Amino acid sequence: MKSSGLGDNLYIQGFDASGDIQQLGGIGGGPALLNFTGINKSAYERQGGLRTGQIEFTAFHNHVAVTGGTHEKLAALPRTDVILTYCRGTTLGDAAASLVGKQVNYDPTRGDDGMLTFGVSGQSNGFGIEWGQQLTAGIRTDTAATNGTGIDTTASASFGGQAYLQVFSPFTGTDATVKIQDSADNVSFADVAGLSFTQITAGPTSERIATAAGATIRRYVRAATVTTGGFTSLSFSVNFIKNEVATSF
Repeated sequence: MKSSGLGDNLYIQGFDASGDIQQLGGIGGGPALLNFTGINKSAYERQGGLRTGQIEFTAFHNHVAVTGGTHEKLAALPRTDVILTYCRGTTLGDAAASLVGKQVNYDPTRGDDGMLTFGVSGQSNGFGIEWGQQLTAGIRTDTAATNGTGIDTTASASFGGQAYLQVFSPFTGTDATVKIQDSADNVSFADVAGLSFTQITAGPTSERIATAAGATIRRYVRAATVTTGGFTSLSFSVNFIKNEVATSF
């Protein structure tokens, strides 16, 4: 099914920048191509090398000094890693791309008409870009411990998986934990080992987690929230990557 790019979202370190993004540029990556062509060949032979990835976008200048706007988030140019998630639509199960990376620039451009925009590039660090499916419909807000709706990944696989969490402000309550569960029949769910995020006590925050390389993940997958001390408002997004082949980082 063909679709437009209307209604997409972009999250940066637990900050919803979607309303301040003019356009998205390069979203891609994959393994570097290594040339293994022997002298007895008449065409190239290639193998995959190091994984890489990038998310590039153009942002409007939105300065909100007190509560923090997109400018405050991007102008900080942190030396540490940031987690970016691009949502291709905001329906449960829609595609999403995430990466752990460095924000390498924040370059302004002023047009003749007075338009001021900033070019930003996030370059992957350690894992490359990862395409998955949203286990939340864009941003999901739970007011108590909740079992989300499962998505159908069509079949069980034994190559493990990864997940990205974006938690937005404000978080109201004592604590909450977001975890991923799987099921063979979309009825009886169980926690997936390695796919429970760090307990949340404040927002914003973001995190990447992963299973063991050969872990089995069953056909249906959902995001659930649990708590020990209670909470009344948790807004978050989860991108889940189920490996269909053996994957190493």
